[in-house]
Amino acid sequence: MGKKIVLTGGGTAGHVIPNIAIIPKLKEKGYEIVYIGSKDGIEKKLIEDQNIKYYGINTGKLRRYFDINNFKDPFKIVKGIFEASSILKKEKPDIVFSKGGFVSIPVILGASRRRIPVVSHESDITPGLANKISMPFIKKICITFPETKNHIGEQKVELTGTPIRKDLFLGSEIKGKNICKFEEGNKPVILIMGGSQGSAFINNIIRSNLSELLKKFNVVHICGKGHLDNKLNYKKGYRQYEYITDDQPHLFKLSSIVISRAGSNSIYELLALKKPNILIPLSKRASRGDQVLNAKSFVKRGFSEMIEEEDLTSFEVLQNTINKVYENREMYINNMNVDFGNPIDKIVDVIVRYSK
Repeated sequence: MGKKIVLTGGGTAGHVIPNIAIIPKLKEKGYEIVYIGSKDGIEKKLIEDQNIKYYGINTGKLRRYFDINNFKDPFKIVKGIFEASSILKKEKPDIVFSKGGFVSIPVILGASRRRIPVVSHESDITPGLANKISMPFIKKICITFPETKNHIGEQKVELTGTPIRKDLFLGSEIKGKNICKFEEGNKPVILIMGGSQGSAFINNIIRSNLSELLKKFNVVHICGKGHLDNKLNYKKGYRQYEYITDDQPHLFKLSSIVISRAGSNSIYELLALKKPNILIPLSKRASRGDQVLNAKSFVKRGFSEMIEEEDLTSFEVLQNTINKVYENREMYINNMNVDFGNPIDKIVDVIVRYSK
């Protein structure tokens, strides 16, 4: 009789895509897979598209700033714990695997109540708030960066890397060109990504200086849900999308360089695909500073260039960095020629080891 696993994680694509990446391997190992996420988060559609049984529960958001919802959300979390516990009682999984995000806390606490082992994955150098809160209830934390050991401790962690979807490596430049239909197909392409929720900061600086950028490059801009600018739909050499899933491998293949936020999953995809890149991490003013640390680690290893938001005071700063990366792209590609093993196999091995 096969084993059963409950996957959890959500809030942003970064808390879901790695779960999707390990699903084929889990199936290969004979696991029946169930997913617990939020009722209306990004994870719901992404997981249902995989034909995986999905349960939505109540979740509260964890905020580091004052918000009136901070008084309501603890009640949602408590309700979510009881809902998760009830689902776990019904499904009787052998293990729970968490990719973090606020939806994971009720599931992990529910698993603890039912004595179900939990393994989690931390993408960033410093653990996120969800993993920090859940840490006492987790058997093993798979980590992406070696530096994370300093923040969690040797005993609790296993260095696995971050899982990359196999389909990302199957991109076709011809399909990418057919998707974009650029009139000047010989121009190099810049792919711009602001994360699954989009980045108003990156969107604004790109769109304000689009004419200058389009002199030398065609531009593919993934701008985030609700951030399309319909006035630019017919701009020659410019294509904008809210979010991309199936066509993403082809757009990666088509692009010469990438401008991106510095979420761990995104930058490890760039590394795996050997894409020269410029990272504009989410500012410390708007986060715990994890993206800045991620970006600095990649700069130190020669994979990326970084511009902090505070330093991006003019388009000239970005333009100079674009020219530098484009002109030296072979150097970055050579630097990214590293073997970081097979994270999917490593993570699934940890899951198998801790399944009861």
